[in-house]
Amino acid sequence: MSFSSEVKEELSRHLGKSRHCQIAELAALIAFDGKVQVSESGCDLFLDSENELLNTKYELLLKKLFDFSEEKREKSGREQKKIYETVKMWDEDHQIPMITETVNGLLLLQGCCKRAYIRGAFLAGGSISDPNKSYHFEIVCRTMPQAEQLRDTMNSFDVDAKIVERKKHFVVYLKEGAQIVDILNVMEAHVALMNLENVRILKEMRNSVNRKVNCETANISKTVNAAVKQLEDITYIREVMGLDSLPDNLKEMALLRLEYPEAPLKELGMYLDPPVGKSGVNHRLRKISEIADGLRE
Repeated sequence: MSFSSEVKEELSRHLGKSRHCQIAELAALIAFDGKVQVSESGCDLFLDSENELLNTKYELLLKKLFDFSEEKREKSGREQKKIYETVKMWDEDHQIPMITETVNGLLLLQGCCKRAYIRGAFLAGGSISDPNKSYHFEIVCRTMPQAEQLRDTMNSFDVDAKIVERKKHFVVYLKEGAQIVDILNVMEAHVALMNLENVRILKEMRNSVNRKVNCETANISKTVNAAVKQLEDITYIREVMGLDSLPDNLKEMALLRLEYPEAPLKELGMYLDPPVGKSGVNHRLRKISEIADGLRE
């Protein structure tokens, strides 16, 4: 099972404690996937989706809110009307359902209702990539107004959701791991949140180790290259003018470097009499390099 399916399975079992939260989530399911079919019994409402988890959650909400079964609902136009009225998608003047892509703002006044609305929107049109590969959270919307309402509702929880148009749809998305953790918390997908956090911790540890190894490798490479250059300079001076032509302190330094070609600067300094610190050794070797460069010119 994909990580996205795991999240949806968890959310399909989660039911808001308050009636107003359940209504907000139902309204989101209908706004994102609701369809009306005219029949002898009236205007039948159903979800235009083959997603079993989504339909299961839809039936669970209807049973909890109205306490009637799917069969009973289909046979009763009055009970259908009750659903439309509850989610504020009923045109009282014309006595017909009016499914809208946006949810009535009165249903999203409280923070818990906003959480439920986002949860419903994700169940209807959302997906999350495998966190082992990348961090990407998105919900596909029917229209720009729907996408803007969803984006603004998500951003009220201090995330930075954005909208992109894709193949005549509008996608609200998050790209950062920390923000995806936050939105899972908002939707109350706590098991998925912990699984994602475990993946993030392992990836961060791995990246940290890689950074340290790369840094140490770079430092070793830099040290080796510097030592090779120093040996080349000393050899060149010896061949062109002889090491005896150097001042005593530089000659002593040059001979030590030839004797200990792989020694770090601090260790070279300990062989001098009196001992010299790392910066003093570096200064002498730099002087030798300047002399060699001058001879080459």
